[in-house]
Amino acid sequence: QVQLVESGGGLVQTGGSLRLACAASGRTFSSYDMGWFRQAPGTEREFVAAISWSGGSTYYVDSVKGRFTISRDNAKNTLYLQMNSLKPEDTAVYSCAARYYRGSSRRAGEYDYWGQGTQVTVSS
Repeated sequence: QVQLVESGGGLVQTGGSLRLACAASGRTFSSYDMGWFRQAPGTEREFVAAISWSGGSTYYVDSVKGRFTISRDNAKNTLYLQMNSLKPEDTAVYSCAARYYRGSSRRAGEYDYWGQGTQVTVSS
């Protein structure tokens, strides 16, 4: 089992940047493929980015390619999401998720553990 805690959300103007972090504790962090998802009010949870257990493979939803970067530091048990050139449509609660050793996925239902989420608000 792994526990996940996100941080780094906040209010930023259009074009600004934020760096989200997801601290993991419990079972060995490097055993998990990780993902970031987001959910805006009245919408379904949306895949944002995923990274393999080694960090060697990354995946993004088209709307954030070139603006967001997912990374991980297995020595620090931490997952990151660097968000640049933020837009109002990026406003949502961002959650990290862990999937035990079965490869990366874009499907929320295929993740085993979730953090509580952190709010990101981009003002126009």
